[in-house]
Amino acid sequence: MPDLTARYEFASGLIKEAGELALDYFRRLGTLTIKQKGEQDMASEADLAVEMLIRDRLRSQFPEDAFLGEETGRTEFSEGQGVWVVDPIDGTQPFINGLAGWCVSMAFVLNGTLQMGLVYGPARVELFQGFRGQPGTLNGNPIHVGNASRLTDGILGVGYSPRVKPEEFLPIFSRLLNQGSMFYREGCGALALCYVAAGRLIGYVEPHINSWDCLGALAVVQAASGTINDFLADDGLWKGNRVIAGPPSLYPTLAGLF
Repeated sequence: MPDLTARYEFASGLIKEAGELALDYFRRLGTLTIKQKGEQDMASEADLAVEMLIRDRLRSQFPEDAFLGEETGRTEFSEGQGVWVVDPIDGTQPFINGLAGWCVSMAFVLNGTLQMGLVYGPARVELFQGFRGQPGTLNGNPIHVGNASRLTDGILGVGYSPRVKPEEFLPIFSRLLNQGSMFYREGCGALALCYVAAGRLIGYVEPHINSWDCLGALAVVQAASGTINDFLADDGLWKGNRVIAGPPSLYPTLAGLF
């Protein structure tokens, strides 16, 4: 059995190092090389540099672990092997446009179970952490999901990407608006999910999201006593899935939007 505590402690320091590298790039946006990977899907040299830093550090410290990153893809993976799931800069669009709503995200999955997650927003100096069996934290202080039971009890985070057709997304959006919900979108799913964990948002829903965009934050939501859907079902680790997250009192309503 891998030493999960050692991995968690190592990742806690590594994500800050990676965040500082990303922040250095952020401070000199005008010099960056930016490419378009797809519709509304951008990447900069910062994304690759930060992911390589994380991947190389993890490989050096835990060579027995597999790796799945947004920019460099997956390493060879075998059943029973732990895998790190990393997004070097979640919210690349905000990042390249000089907005603060972006973060570095890391998660560790073992035997089909999400064991830990860390999300660091360097521009706002906020580190969210979740470790299975321990309380979720923000900058070392405990956090807890809110107690909303209705969509009108606060603001709901909503995610969307061109991978989902508008005709699939619009009925969901229509249902939440018809129930009087106010919605929030910043272009960074990981941060929005962490805001659920901290009680800032009443929940978060998205029809499809990749694992590297959300697993770190989903671990934080779980650790903050929130309820999430089984994201890893149906090969979600590799293919992505829908995401639903919120307090237990609101979760059935959120699931009913789909």
